[in-house]
Amino acid sequence: MRVTEPVKTRLYRSALRDEQARRTRRAILSAARRLFVARGYAGTTVAAVAAEAGVAVDTVYASIGPKAALFRLLYETAISGTEEALPPEERAYVHRIRAAATAREKLEVYAAAVAEIAERLAPLDVVLRDAAAGAPELAMLRAEIGARRARNMRRFAADLAATGELRPDLGVDELADVVWATNSAELHAQLVGERGWPPDRFGRWLADTWCRLFLAVPAGGGEPGSGPSGR
Repeated sequence: MRVTEPVKTRLYRSALRDEQARRTRRAILSAARRLFVARGYAGTTVAAVAAEAGVAVDTVYASIGPKAALFRLLYETAISGTEEALPPEERAYVHRIRAAATAREKLEVYAAAVAEIAERLAPLDVVLRDAAAGAPELAMLRAEIGARRARNMRRFAADLAATGELRPDLGVDELADVVWATNSAELHAQLVGERGWPPDRFGRWLADTWCRLFLAVPAGGGEPGSGPSGR
């Protein structure tokens, strides 16, 4: 025991430090989200975030970085639904989409994921949109996110096309562009935030809309009014 005890003690202390660092990071991100949404990007300072989180300004910089890095991490984690930014191939819903056997199933899985993500993302997307004109670092982030979404939608469209269940007159590029436009957090903000739709209605409507637009045989075998209306 005299040989192993110091090792156990060091590991214990290291685990405590790691957990404290995670709690501090969560507190900073939570404070930053509240302030960005309430005050906008220009109206939020690192000092204000530090005060809201109950930490020193240097702690914010050491834990995450300057304001642009803080907003980027908030945006990326809102997409991933975790405490880290994740590439698409590591997101759980992407695995479910790829495992789905039919185009309809893929569209339904993705529509549900979009509705869930947008609940977290839409308020930050408003901040990003409004700040992009006056903050070059946010304009770059917005352009980067938009281009990345377009690439990901191209992969999604190709996956759908591989099922052989899409309308024959619908090209992969057109399908990708339509999904890119309709999966935006802005559309969610309009229908859920402004028009008062319940989030689950938005998800059902999105899946139904995509199925009607893209599939050779729409929901319910093409009968008018079939599919989830969300009412």
